[in-house]
Amino acid sequence: MAVLIRMPEVLANVTEAAIQAWLVGVGDAVSAETPMAEIETEKAMVEFNSEHEGVIAELLVPAGETVEVGVPIAILRQQGDDDAAVDAVRPAGGASAAPAPEAAAAPAAAPAPAATPAASPAPTATPPAAPVMPAASAEAAAPADGARRFSSPIVRRLARERGIDLALVTGTGPGGRIVRRDLEAFEAQAPAAQAALTAAGTAAASAATVASDGGEVVPLTGMRKAIARRLAESKSTVPHFYLTAHCRVDDLLALRKQINEAAPGKVSVNDFVVKAAAQALIDVPEANAVWGGDHVRRFDTADIAVAVSTDGGLLTPVVGGIESLSLTALSERIAELAGRAREGRLKQHELEGGSFSISNLGMYGVDEFSAILNPPQSGILAVGAATRQPIVIEGELAVGTVMTVTLSADHRVVDGALGAQWLQAFKTRIEHPLTILI
Repeated sequence: MAVLIRMPEVLANVTEAAIQAWLVGVGDAVSAETPMAEIETEKAMVEFNSEHEGVIAELLVPAGETVEVGVPIAILRQQGDDDAAVDAVRPAGGASAAPAPEAAAAPAAAPAPAATPAASPAPTATPPAAPVMPAASAEAAAPADGARRFSSPIVRRLARERGIDLALVTGTGPGGRIVRRDLEAFEAQAPAAQAALTAAGTAAASAATVASDGGEVVPLTGMRKAIARRLAESKSTVPHFYLTAHCRVDDLLALRKQINEAAPGKVSVNDFVVKAAAQALIDVPEANAVWGGDHVRRFDTADIAVAVSTDGGLLTPVVGGIESLSLTALSERIAELAGRAREGRLKQHELEGGSFSISNLGMYGVDEFSAILNPPQSGILAVGAATRQPIVIEGELAVGTVMTVTLSADHRVVDGALGAQWLQAFKTRIEHPLTILI
């Protein structure tokens, strides 16, 4: 029987999401775990995989459109299904059962802008994608209210790779959002048309973002709003406390050099830090827990979120079962997750879970800092740069390499003594790096 695929709850507590791009088309065969679409929420961009086998019969929601969780987005024809089977599961109206929130106020048959005469579409069960406005003038490329267009990290990455100035691209997604098809339409334009638009479009975009005092007004993306909301809530409602330790890392750096000379792949200091933090969670299992409101949940495995900076904001993919991974396997896993985070290709489960986070700003030359907890996690370790400093060894002044780390902990789960115990376990591992490999 044909399968009606609905917008998934890609992340907990998310009520709506946008199909940023379809990765399949009508007639494509899919199997379980086949990537079907890039779905964007206010929190992240994730890759949605099929849970069934079959052939794509219809795509009910065009790329760039936002719909509520549970709304039908596609129909999958399974083996033996005929047109009647597809018709039987098609939602009333033939397309998305609910309009995108941004478009809800517009009439269903709203005419196209004057610059783009509307053509009569051929009868189809799937509504046509929003028309792409030709770049005939600077006015056509700029929003009527002078606001900046929004775009996802994926669109911005593609624009950089293709050398496209997004200020010159007309967005046809919800609320004027620039989606992938807009880039493709822009590239398809005649070079002369693009050149004619460049000067005026750039001027219009600049004027639209200049504030009255001469500064620039940058609208917040949905992801940035979500980050701001969650961190403000965390800082104001979670009882943070902080513990700082100074770790000698001369032996760790020497061991890392030996490993990188012998191994085909390269491991970083951050890989050692994540592995040592995971082992400390196993050494001190009482700290490997999260706050549950009326209970504390403890974990048997070390699942740690690693902060990754992206164009859209900070993402924290979770590496699970670190205690069972070798250092090189962990390094490869972190690199893979970070790469897909920047490309907007993380999967739903890769952004959820974990009891602990690592935030490393040492590569930016930051000596030390404190980080804000990511609820419901009970701990986050802020890692600074490893710097050469004067130290005392057995009463003698010497020079050593020191890395400062600061633990932020939820006092409801981890009290001061327990936090100190965990930090001591971490420091011991870092300063005796062979124990990280055992």
